[in-house]
Amino acid sequence: MYGVHHGADVAVDDAVFGFIVFLVCTESWVKPHPVANGKIVVHMPSAALFHDGLFLARIGVDDRVIFRIGSPVVVLTAPTMFGIAWFFFYVVFKALIPAELARDYLSGAVLLGAAPCTAMVFVWSHLTKGNPAYTVVQVATNDLIILVAFTPIVAFLLGVSGVIIPWDTLILSVVLFVVIPLAGGIMTRSVITKKRGVDYFQNGFIPKFGNVTTIGLLLTLVIIFSFQGNVILENPLHIVLIAVPLIIQTFLIFFIAYLASKALKLPHDIAAPAGMIGASNFFELAVAVAISLFGTQSPVALATIVGVLVEVPVMLTLVKIANRTKGWFPA
Repeated sequence: MYGVHHGADVAVDDAVFGFIVFLVCTESWVKPHPVANGKIVVHMPSAALFHDGLFLARIGVDDRVIFRIGSPVVVLTAPTMFGIAWFFFYVVFKALIPAELARDYLSGAVLLGAAPCTAMVFVWSHLTKGNPAYTVVQVATNDLIILVAFTPIVAFLLGVSGVIIPWDTLILSVVLFVVIPLAGGIMTRSVITKKRGVDYFQNGFIPKFGNVTTIGLLLTLVIIFSFQGNVILENPLHIVLIAVPLIIQTFLIFFIAYLASKALKLPHDIAAPAGMIGASNFFELAVAVAISLFGTQSPVALATIVGVLVEVPVMLTLVKIANRTKGWFPA
């Protein structure tokens, strides 16, 4: 059994760096998202989205999707990621990956699986002509799941794999990487809209940050891979080995949600985003937490970065599959 493997001073430095990475990469404090009526809202905590008990009914979202498909599938992602990654790292790739590295790679996979996506899913939903009302409600539910379930799920699964992380460290990570940015979203929107109006906020303020996310994510990739240079040069095969279980799990979760939607005779504009939301990971959160807990040079951080690299091509492939199988669903 082992825990977070660096000293207190390094841990603080990594936590600060991870927090900056998260803010830059996600732009979560001002990121706009579409909702059912075509307006734009800021990505805020679920409490803000569910401010009205009639919210679900008002936008016409079938609760079967949220409570029978979307949320159960999202909760299922972490244990399935753990099981698939464990099988490949400890059994299939046993001769290629030392046990300690396998444990680190498994930890990175768990962090990816425990963080349901709350941002990029809007892109995948748009590309499949998904229902924006369902998408925003499921994303709001994902926020709740992260706030409530991320810490116990990660603590349990990492504990099973032999990595001991204090609960207070995980809770602090959730506060830093989820609560503070989302609370910042509420404060930012409130202050700007009161002073300058909603139109300025949407069309003037938010566009100023248009390139920050892309630049921040690319910079993070460069930094992480520079720290991991020796590992990559000495074991380039490991990048592929890490990617294999991540890709398989993504396809598995997508088809579980997609086919469950088909079984419930839901329309394609619900089924497609349901599958995408289940399959996609909040990789910015996973990377930030991995850096904070294990350091920029850790194999755990490398595993989460591989998750970033495979996310876009895999999700675009699933978008193509969803669009080609539209005929499976009622018009």
